[in-house]
Amino acid sequence: MQENKMGTMPIMPLILNMSLPIMFSMFVHALYNVVDSIFVARIHENALTAVSLAFPIQNIMISVGVGTAVGVNALLSMRLGQKNQEAVNKAATNGLFLALCSSAAFFLLGFFIIRPYLAGQTDNQEIINFGMQYLNVCVFGSFGLFTAIMLDRLLQGTGRTMFSMYSQISGAITNIIFDPLLIFGLGPFPRMGITGAAVATVMGQWVSMVVSFTCNIKINKDIQFKFRQFKPDGAIIKQIYRVGVPSILLGSVGSVTTFFINRILGRFSTTAIAVYGVYFKLNSFIFMPVFGLNNGIVPIIAYNYGAENKKRIIQAVRSGILLAAAIMLFGTFLFECFPVQFLRLFKASDNMLAIGVPAMRIIATSFIGAAIAISLTSVFQAFSSATYSMIISFARQLLVLLPVAYFLSFTGNVNNVWWAFPVAEVASVLLSCIFMAKVYRTKIKPLRNI
Repeated sequence: MQENKMGTMPIMPLILNMSLPIMFSMFVHALYNVVDSIFVARIHENALTAVSLAFPIQNIMISVGVGTAVGVNALLSMRLGQKNQEAVNKAATNGLFLALCSSAAFFLLGFFIIRPYLAGQTDNQEIINFGMQYLNVCVFGSFGLFTAIMLDRLLQGTGRTMFSMYSQISGAITNIIFDPLLIFGLGPFPRMGITGAAVATVMGQWVSMVVSFTCNIKINKDIQFKFRQFKPDGAIIKQIYRVGVPSILLGSVGSVTTFFINRILGRFSTTAIAVYGVYFKLNSFIFMPVFGLNNGIVPIIAYNYGAENKKRIIQAVRSGILLAAAIMLFGTFLFECFPVQFLRLFKASDNMLAIGVPAMRIIATSFIGAAIAISLTSVFQAFSSATYSMIISFARQLLVLLPVAYFLSFTGNVNNVWWAFPVAEVASVLLSCIFMAKVYRTKIKPLRNI
């Protein structure tokens, strides 16, 4: 096997080469999530609230898909660094098998969990009905989501991030085009309301899957796909989930947190829940590019760890943190200066503005800390130490964020609840730095300088 660019190209150009396509595609992905909610808000504020309540279920599906793919990616990148072609092939094919299993599991769970889940957050029957219509389509059509995520990560893991960008952009454009057509029944299309928003989302995921599959088969020469006589490999699956399970839990704990935050905010009003949902949609413009940046850095670190190149690892970690902090600083500026303009995109009422403007300005103070914590949790994943990421996320959200938000809710002022977010970010940064010191001492420092 020839030397991959992850072991030869200068670090900063390499990070930009690997990350910019992912960042752009994730920015477009964030755009179509926001566009989706903007159109839904035109139906009714209760429809927007329903989409906000649906977010944790969607996030769990994404967490399972991404977490499994992170495990595959870490294993695949390390085997690439070791020049082990057979192990690279097996990691990829077992990853696709696990994507199929994930889709089947959620298809079955969808029959039992959707209505009880929605009823656990609100007793407004209209919101529950809207949520049922939206989630039924997203859950039962999830095969495209899981497979597209896995195929995109295979492209990213071999350094072909440009093609994963094409995949995600094609899905985003499909969703953006069909959202208004299916929601409002424009032209020959039926008026489907909130169901149309879900159908457009699933259509985008399936288009992304087809494009990514085509790019992997025709262009990704680092992986030789061998589907004939395929048998799941228990040892490889165990290795994948050794990294993937902590990553899945790390992502899923956010859904648990959102569920209970929604219950806390529901004590004030359903409008507060809608504000929280809108905030998540808007912050994705800032956070998704940072996640894209770190998705590009993970295989760089994993590859050079497999190649035992200490100098390149340290350069990648430092550069990643600085770039993430710069993005988050820009995001802080936007949220502090233009909250009214952002909220009006969602037909915000005066009541929604009264709650939403302080919320966005208060939570934005935590963005720089989030940049550091996100960057370091990605480093842990690259070193197959994703358990650290899981511990940080659990501590931040379950031990700090939720309890602080709960107690602040007793002040009777919903604006005080938002201060739980910067408090929780301080805790996550402290823990991240402690674990990074341990990773450096045990895994980076012993490597030879090249």
